[in-house]
Amino acid sequence: MPLPLPRLRTVVLVAGAALLTKRALRRRIRSSPLWPLPALEEPVSGHAERRTTATRRLLITERTTPAEGVVQLRLKGSGLPAWQPGAHLDLLLPSGLVRQYSLCGDPADPDTYTIATRLVEDGRGGSREVHERLREGEEVEIRDPRNRFPLAEAPAYLFVAGGIGITPILPMLRSVAASGADWRLLYGGRSRASMPFLDEIEKLDAEGGRVTVVAEDEAGHPDAAAALAATAPGTAVHCCGPEPLMDAVRAALPPGRTLHLERFTAAAASSAGSAPFEVELRRLGRTVQVPADRSVLAAVRDELPYVSYSCEQGFCGTCRQRVLEGEIDHRDELLTDSERDDSMLICVSRCRGERLVLDL
Repeated sequence: MPLPLPRLRTVVLVAGAALLTKRALRRRIRSSPLWPLPALEEPVSGHAERRTTATRRLLITERTTPAEGVVQLRLKGSGLPAWQPGAHLDLLLPSGLVRQYSLCGDPADPDTYTIATRLVEDGRGGSREVHERLREGEEVEIRDPRNRFPLAEAPAYLFVAGGIGITPILPMLRSVAASGADWRLLYGGRSRASMPFLDEIEKLDAEGGRVTVVAEDEAGHPDAAAALAATAPGTAVHCCGPEPLMDAVRAALPPGRTLHLERFTAAAASSAGSAPFEVELRRLGRTVQVPADRSVLAAVRDELPYVSYSCEQGFCGTCRQRVLEGEIDHRDELLTDSERDDSMLICVSRCRGERLVLDL
């Protein structure tokens, strides 16, 4: 029995209205992925063209132990982005932690990234997860490489590495050795058994005299001052290791040499000059107060508990947010100069004035 005409007209109108509503919602979500928060005229956070935002999954094809307490992983993909000595990648662990590891493989291999990590017994869990959970045949998620520790152009080189700090320097050694450049390496560690890649490094120094290995249980600490005193003007000094080693290199650097540093742990965030300020969350339409003893991240999480973060040390970049207004007091170890123009890591960085506006 056919529907009466008035009733049929009502059904058609309701169906049409539902279809129009569905299309409108789709357009609204496309214009503001954080909907139902209000959209800016030009949404930015989460939309900036950053190579490090993209993630990819790679297969662990090999797991080895190049030294006591050190695990090395070969990660296989296809057509991977190129990288240069000194680069690192972000490893997104199954637990949600994000950690940075220097690439220590061959930049000429387009399908493989190689990383190595030392187990830190009293660390924050990242290295332990790598050692205990990641196995051959499993996939891991990464963000593409970035480089804040590139190999400088120079007539001569001195490399100073402490422990696992050899990882970003190893590809540099291969590069300068292949080019015939003048180079020296001062490599320190707790013991020879704990120092990765010693065999390969000694092969690079086939003629002898370029490499000085100082194992603490045999000869104490490396003499950075003596190594630096033997360099010629114009030498580029690349150093990666614990803070005391880098402090010693800084203090003994002669004039006329350039110093390039890379930390493999985050430097302690400074609390000097911390003062209270306020942060406007533009899309949310609210303002939060940031006391001198709290981070922007902690204050923001009171209103947006699911905002992304990981290391809380200004080292991983997970909490990076776009700043729309205000002067930033950068206290991180990660962002490039161009990235610092309009964004900040809210776990450590602060405001130089009284107010910041974030695209949140």
